[in-house]
Amino acid sequence: MVKKRQQAIVGFLEANRISFEEVDITMLEEERLWMYRHIPEEKYPQKGNPLPPQIFNGEQYCGDYEDFFQSKENNTVFSFLRLSPHPPVKDCES
Repeated sequence: MVKKRQQAIVGFLEANRISFEEVDITMLEEERLWMYRHIPEEKYPQKGNPLPPQIFNGEQYCGDYEDFFQSKENNTVFSFLRLSPHPPVKDCES
């Protein structure tokens, strides 16, 4: 389930040409600890640690997959990611 959720987020970011850095916390203990320190307490499950994917813009926490999915459904992904929206693409007329 984690991999599928990661792929959904990465696919959306790539399709919308949003630059991002994917961090594999399974291989980097320092990155995993950083992530856990920067996730708000209310996002922690009753037991254990929050599961990836967790989304950040720099050091600012944006949310988890559920938050991302909700913002996608509400067409508010750019504000969720703390980005300014892309200007509309203009049709080229010949």
